Formats: sequence, structure tokens, C-alpha cells
Amino acid sequence: MSAFLSAVCLLIGTFFVIVASVGLLRLPDLFIRMHAATKAGTVGLAFLLLPVAITLQEVTVTSRIVSILFFILITAPVAAHLLGKAMMQKGYKIWRGNPDE
Repeated sequence: MSAFLSAVCLLIGTFFVIVASVGLLRLPDLFIRMHAATKAGTVGLAFLLLPVAITLQEVTVTSRIVSILFFILITAPVAAHLLGKAMMQKGYKIWRGNPDE
């Protein structure tokens, strides 16, 4: 049962990481790209680390994974916010959409 749950988590995590990668390539604006990378990348990383804790089931491994996830969940949104704030202060133009649409 734990192997099946690990496989499902790995597939979900891979999906989110691929969505984050495609978002970085396809989205038009720095702020929208940051949003895709932060949200999908963080969730993808969480789902990729979760199977390690499920499979190994050791206290030391699980505590390290929880620590890593806590660190990533705290720092990734803050870093994206600070980067966006710095770009706004620098005068980066926000994408308003294609006027020909």
C-alpha cells in the first residue's frame, strides 16, 4: 500500500513540477512566471519529498523532510514577494495583455 501511495505522490509531484516548468517557458510576464514557479514548484517539491518519508518510515528521515518542507513553504513565497517588490521598484512594466486580442 505504501508503494502505491508513493507512486501516486511521485506522479502528482512530477505533474506539478512540469506545470511549473511549462509556466516558466510559456507565460509572458516576470510576475506571472514567478507565480507559476512558486506555487507549482513548491507543491511539486512537497509531493516529491513525501514518498521518501512514506517509504522509509524512519524518524530521522521524516523529521528532515518535514524540516525541508517547512523551510521551502516559508521561504519560497517570501522570496517571490521580495523579487516582485524589487522589480516593481525598478520600474518593470506589468504585462497588460495583447492589444490585438
